[in-house]
Amino acid sequence: MKKMLAGLAGVAALAFASVAQAQDTIKIGVILTLSGQFADAGVQMQNGIMTYVKEHGDTIAGKKIELIFKDTGGVAPDIAKRLAQELIVRDKVDILAGFVLTPNALAAADVSAEAKKFMVIMNAATSIITTKSPYSVRTSVTLPQVAETFGNWAAKKAGVKKAYTMVTDYGPGHDFEAAFQRAFKEAGGDIVGSVRFPVANPDFSAFVQRAKDINPEAIMIFIPGGAQPAALGKAFAERGVDPSKIKILGSGETTSEQALKSMGDSSLGIITAWHYEYTDKSNPKNVSFVKLFNDMHKRNPDFFSIGGYDGMHLIYESIKKTNGKTDGDSLIAAAKGMKWDSPRGPMSIDPETRDVVQTIYIRKVEKVNGQPQNVSFDKIQNVKDPVKARMPK
Repeated sequence: MKKMLAGLAGVAALAFASVAQAQDTIKIGVILTLSGQFADAGVQMQNGIMTYVKEHGDTIAGKKIELIFKDTGGVAPDIAKRLAQELIVRDKVDILAGFVLTPNALAAADVSAEAKKFMVIMNAATSIITTKSPYSVRTSVTLPQVAETFGNWAAKKAGVKKAYTMVTDYGPGHDFEAAFQRAFKEAGGDIVGSVRFPVANPDFSAFVQRAKDINPEAIMIFIPGGAQPAALGKAFAERGVDPSKIKILGSGETTSEQALKSMGDSSLGIITAWHYEYTDKSNPKNVSFVKLFNDMHKRNPDFFSIGGYDGMHLIYESIKKTNGKTDGDSLIAAAKGMKWDSPRGPMSIDPETRDVVQTIYIRKVEKVNGQPQNVSFDKIQNVKDPVKARMPK
């Protein structure tokens, strides 16, 4: 009998220790694209996440942070939803995070809402995502936030009166096109033409020639990253579109690090609007972030990286505010209105929409130390997502 009691006591002690250990750990399920067409974007977001953990440690409010990474393999909302469910039910995660792509984020938002789990969107940029779960918050950017800001700036500050728009024929391209055109026309500009080109392997030459023939004051473009920016830049050069005579406007993807390397001097003069650029040395936080990132990952960070980095900052600071409580209601309440200084500059979370508020930088490609580089020359501060700003209160 004594042995049996002792054995039961031992089992109880182990069970108690297991529960205590579980209570001392906060699990974060991170859903990314780590294979397939968008693998590098997922890797860069993961790199940003791990850079923050390296810099700030893996213990918050006396609890250990455990990261569980899952791969959707690309645009796969069904897989993203299943992974979110498995992370919550099987892995017992406290928080969902990541989300490179909009369809995956929308699918997981349903799970977040049903399970009442805090969800941090670190990239997916379609405006409506945060409306799908009251427990979701975004630390990246929304396309209308950039596009409407850019359209207004082009008409009012750059003095452009006639613009032509060229976008990839898919959801983000449509969103960017509509937002830019709306703001540009409201600011007094005139859209003199527009075209959409295929997502896969477009022949840019004919599209560029059509735009050149109309002879607008500016051509606004929106295309995915990867090889396409270089191909489009080559088409502009071959067709004799001179950025000093016809302004070429684009989002940050247009002149990403890899795109600039591929385009070379044909990128000079392109003007972009975006929220982050790793070459910004005016912000000491960015200088230290880039150095640590380089040391850890042997490459430069990008906007996927900063989304992951700031997403972890929001998670850490929210956990601190709740003193370790991880229920969805406590964490989302802590996140609303959060303000901090990021490597990208000052930013905050709108307490009403739970979306990011930040500076949008206007940059021009110039030669720096003999190489094309995005150089900031203007900025618009405290920009909210304009789509939700127009929604009924």
